[in-house]
Parts: sequence; C-alpha cells; structure tokens
Amino acid sequence: MKLQVAIDRVSLTTAVQLARKLDGIADIVEFGTSIIKDYGFYEIKAANVNLKHSLLLLDTKTNDEGQYEFEQGFKAGADILTVMGTAGPETLASVYEIAEQKNREVLIDLMGMSNNSILEIAKFPNAIYNLHNSHDAGKNANLLNLVSDFRKKFPTIKNIAVAGSIDLEQAKKLAVQNEVQEVIVGSKIVQSNNPINEASKFKEIINLC
Repeated sequence: MKLQVAIDRVSLTTAVQLARKLDGIADIVEFGTSIIKDYGFYEIKAANVNLKHSLLLLDTKTNDEGQYEFEQGFKAGADILTVMGTAGPETLASVYEIAEQKNREVLIDLMGMSNNSILEIAKFPNAIYNLHNSHDAGKNANLLNLVSDFRKKFPTIKNIAVAGSIDLEQAKKLAVQNEVQEVIVGSKIVQSNNPINEASKFKEIINLC
C-alpha cells in the first residue's frame, strides 16, 4: 500500500519545502486544491518541485475543460492529476487518454457519487479511484467496512485510494485488510509537530503489514 501525503492551505514556498523533505518517505506528495487555486500552474511550474523519489499529485479536481487542465497540469510537473467522477463522460475519457499518452496517472474523485453513478465510470483500468470516508463516519470499523463493501460492489476497479481523517491505527488496519492500493493522509501528518517523523511512522506501519 502506498502512502500519499496531502499538503494543503499553506504557502507555495512552505509546500515545496515540505514536499522535498517528504521526498522518498511518501510515495506520493499531494499539493491540495487550495494551493492550485492560490498559485496556479505557472507558479507551481516555476517553483520546480523536482522530486527525485516521490510522485507529485496536483489535486485539480477537474470538472470541465479536461484536456486543457490536464495538459497544463502535466506541464507544471504533475505525475498525477485529479478529476471529479461527476464530470461528464467526455471529460473523463479525455483526461484518461491524455494521462495514458503521457505515461502519467489520473485519480478519479468519487466524492458525492452514488453506486449507480460509480458503476457507469468503472471502466478506466489504470485510473485511481479515490474513496472518501466521511468526516462524520470516522470510526475504524466503518472505514474498513466501507472499503470492503466498495471492493465487492466494484470488482473491476483495481486501483483504490482511501481518504478521510486517517490516523496511524486506521492506516495499520487498512494495510492488514489489504484491499486498497493507496492511503491518503493530510492533517494527521502535515499539522503534526514533526511532519517528517509522523510520515515515517505511517510508512513504517504500512510496510510492516
């Protein structure tokens, strides 16, 4: 299971500094949507994040203008870009095609989608499907059940990421369950007293299971 660390609501300078410190600890370093909106692709490209070991994900949450946004996002240095699952079928198809052509990846955000809607878009074999645990649900058992139920309902989806207030205990249980490919952790790492140390703890737990 891969560890994705989400950096959000900080300055671009702080995000780049933290990303470079996380390089090689996190499998994927994410710049959250607020950073994309605050600074845009041009400033992110100019910042030259240049990770050596980790992949860079820009959480664009693309909903329209898919071809343009993905072309620009990949030029800005992203290895992975995100699209909303609620985007139109043409948008999803176009961003997936661009990612495939460039040997990059697309993460499809399933926020707010019904099972029937997810079933309609479960046709992109190399895409990452991001399953959100709601803030209010919160308990470990609920999260594990959410993942297990999702896997049973959508057996053709092979790349699943899970996000939503995940702590060390939840990460360990998810690793033991072994039904998701990525765990996305934000504030539990980034807002801790020592983000690098905390990320290392998550990575160690994931690797031990």
